[in-house]
Amino acid sequence: MDHVLTWMTFLPLLGAAVVLCLPSRRPGLIKRVALLSTLPTFALGVRLFAAFDRATTAYQYVDRTPWIASYAIDYFVGVDGVSITMVLLTALLCPLCVLASFGIDKGVKGYFALFLMLETGMLGVFVALDFFLFYVFWEVMLLPMYFLIGVWGGPRREYAAIKFFLYTFAGSVLMLVAMLVLYFGAAPHTFAIPELAGRGAVFDPRTQQLLWLALFVAFAIKIPAFPFHTWLPDAHVEAPTAISVILAGVLLKMGTYGLLRINYGILPAATLDLAFWSLAALGTFNIVYGALCALAQTDLKKLVAYSSISHMGYVMLGMAAFTPQGINGAVLQMFNHGTITALLFLLVGVIYDRAHHREIAGFGGLAGVMPVYTGVAALAFFAAMGLPGLSAFISEVLVLLGAWQRHPGLTIVAASAIVLTAGYLLWTLQRVWLGRLDERYAALPDVDARELATLLPLAAIVLALGVYPHAVLDLIGASLGHLNELVRAGAAAGVAPR
Repeated sequence: MDHVLTWMTFLPLLGAAVVLCLPSRRPGLIKRVALLSTLPTFALGVRLFAAFDRATTAYQYVDRTPWIASYAIDYFVGVDGVSITMVLLTALLCPLCVLASFGIDKGVKGYFALFLMLETGMLGVFVALDFFLFYVFWEVMLLPMYFLIGVWGGPRREYAAIKFFLYTFAGSVLMLVAMLVLYFGAAPHTFAIPELAGRGAVFDPRTQQLLWLALFVAFAIKIPAFPFHTWLPDAHVEAPTAISVILAGVLLKMGTYGLLRINYGILPAATLDLAFWSLAALGTFNIVYGALCALAQTDLKKLVAYSSISHMGYVMLGMAAFTPQGINGAVLQMFNHGTITALLFLLVGVIYDRAHHREIAGFGGLAGVMPVYTGVAALAFFAAMGLPGLSAFISEVLVLLGAWQRHPGLTIVAASAIVLTAGYLLWTLQRVWLGRLDERYAALPDVDARELATLLPLAAIVLALGVYPHAVLDLIGASLGHLNELVRAGAAAGVAPR
């Protein structure tokens, strides 16, 4: 499997080049080629999952070659248990999103070329082991997302796209400054993330904390954590369905992934010093705040967007526990949230394509005319609620078990917020799918074969991981245990762990 990560990352970009060479008058061909361009990456991801060594903490499938040698910048990629889960999630969601985008009829060539470029950027972030390369992929991902929202979005698409761009770019500036400080503080100078591990100890504690906070803000914007979250509802509401899926399913995870990969590994002392307020307390606030905002929504898509803010709070709380259950539950929640929220946004897209609005109060009784759609929607809503037997239950319970050992008061608040989650989800189910049918929708068709092809794989994963979560836990356990030990050892010793 030589250069497998490089192939996975750049095959979609090659597909984008092919799409751009196709004639615009053949939109059907463009869509099929775009879909085919995502499938090799997915197939390589399945192969990666099967062959991944779950017992080692070392990076695997490493590919390293000098890029800008005079400044010690390498093309350096690899995966461990943390990153492989995000690579697999991205490789899974992209083909489903391309399939869900087959209804796009404006600027077809541009849309699918940008989407494939976006996939390369996302995968690159998760496999990069050179901080400079990580930053390049982070920025590469920003431009396609800006245009995908700004050109193919809803009525306020320009506003939403600019807001998304400005928030993310502001975070990127902070990341760039922190990256340069770490580079010049390392002896010898390097951008290699494994070699920077623990090097934050060369700085005094105050500088370490400032660096950590700069990186935290950059990543918190992506999570998004309060008060950096306001771009998310606007972006979700205006974005096309498939782009909302990518926003919630993948981009939000880049924030928490960046914290684990950069903040935890490079600045362990500051991580322990600042984790309570910036992760545990803020994560708990996110859980409650996101749920309360979701309760107040009248737009179905905006409700799902605020639910994402709430559920990502569990990831932050679990990360701040520094216990095996907490940190394993956090990364499992990242994967589970990616699949469940993707399923929810796809479901919103199905009904929007038929009714051309998303107002919750404008529906009612859809179960009578769309029984298959209702069944999948009920599964998705109960999964988001954390029902036992479905995937989110395991990850949220692990987070609460781990957090209780370190932050029992916050854990009680987070656990109590589950009542709010059940409230807004059950209330939405009742208003949209149950009750008396609105006669305007008496002839709505049920989901078709293409829509089912996007929904059923995610529903199957939600069920499978609810029964057998070890499919993901076995991938992440060794790497997260090692990371947790490095944070504790590095913070205790005040020097780079060896």
